[in-house]
Amino acid sequence: LFDSPAEVPVTGGGGLNEVRLTPPGKSTSASFGPSVRKISEDPAKDSNLELHLNIDIEKYEKRGEGVGSFVVYKVVTKLPVLASGFGKREYSVWRRFSDFLGLHDSLAEKYIATGRIIPPAPSKNVIGMTKTKMVKGTVEEDPVTCEFLERRRASLERYIRRTALHPVLVQDPIFRDFITLEGELPRAIQTAALSVSGVRRLWDRVSDTLNKMACKMDDNDAWFNEKQYEIEQLDDELRKLNHKTEQLVNMRKEYAHSTESFCKSLSMLTACEENTSLSRALSSLCETMEKISQVHQDQAEKDFFILSEMLKDYIALIDIVKAVFFERVKAWNYVQTAQQTLNKRREYKCRLELAGKTERLSQAAKEVDEWSSKLTTAEANFETISKNIQKEYKRFELHRVHEFKQMLIHLLETIASSQQQLAKDWEKFIPEAKGIL
Repeated sequence: LFDSPAEVPVTGGGGLNEVRLTPPGKSTSASFGPSVRKISEDPAKDSNLELHLNIDIEKYEKRGEGVGSFVVYKVVTKLPVLASGFGKREYSVWRRFSDFLGLHDSLAEKYIATGRIIPPAPSKNVIGMTKTKMVKGTVEEDPVTCEFLERRRASLERYIRRTALHPVLVQDPIFRDFITLEGELPRAIQTAALSVSGVRRLWDRVSDTLNKMACKMDDNDAWFNEKQYEIEQLDDELRKLNHKTEQLVNMRKEYAHSTESFCKSLSMLTACEENTSLSRALSSLCETMEKISQVHQDQAEKDFFILSEMLKDYIALIDIVKAVFFERVKAWNYVQTAQQTLNKRREYKCRLELAGKTERLSQAAKEVDEWSSKLTTAEANFETISKNIQKEYKRFELHRVHEFKQMLIHLLETIASSQQQLAKDWEKFIPEAKGIL
């Protein structure tokens, strides 16, 4: 996520393959819980970014056969100059899909509780992966599997680039190990679709949902009230737009399929036409319609990859933003709990003093001091989380506007190109139509 407009790299097609990297610094993280560990602010202090980090997922390979097979993706990282924390300027590593999920889970566990917006990893697709496992031979020979893996490759590439754009995450040792360590990473068993950890994650999500319903916060901060309303509206509108985009993609595909069927029927008519000039014109029309069908099919794919996939990414990212905002609510509730507990401990200490029970007074005083310290830390954590969220949201907004701008430019360029191609195809057919005798 970017710090200022001047730091936004411009890339073709809405892609974000140029990442700026801050010199390595010590990163800190803490989870908000009963221990009330203090949460630090940005260790990188959002300093100016000094290096370009280019990350691409160049290709994928299927390894093994049958149910034991899996797909790996080649992650290539390039640096224009040698940087501190990197032993060389180019790295090439192979990673499984579960490795990407493990990376996201590790970073999310480490940073979301501190108010960081962590880019979401692509969602699992058990059906698609099962079909891939069952394919005999190379995956390139099966068009459906090839399309599924190409979509996954593109989504993983967008995820790893967004993660690398974050000035804190890019410095984290977990992320650097992911893009630099050759060989296999420790297997992320907890990312399996069917596992004890998977059931636990499902239960955690249910618990979070119930907590969100139970946890209420009387927030007097106008900024947070405004942003929470904005994010809810944005989420609603993006979901509606994504639904319409999927309808548009399906409509283009249906039109392309119908046009192809029309061409087959037209070719049958051409074969039985005795008028030579008319037969030649019908044959030319058939060829033109075939080209038009392909143009619409190509545009449907571009609509999906450029627009629909971007919308899905941001719908998932908004869910992370909501989770980060809820961390602030949890922090506020813990402040209230600590304050209430401290008041009870003070009241208990006063009752002991009035009753003259000196044997328990020392322990009561110790508990008062302990909860007073916890309250101070909890209040500091709440303020830190609030500041971090404000910084993160500003980055999120800047990044969102930049990505949507690049996406819209790329999409309009493809639509204009498709319309120009359609015009050229029809212009070539006009002389044939005029030549009918």
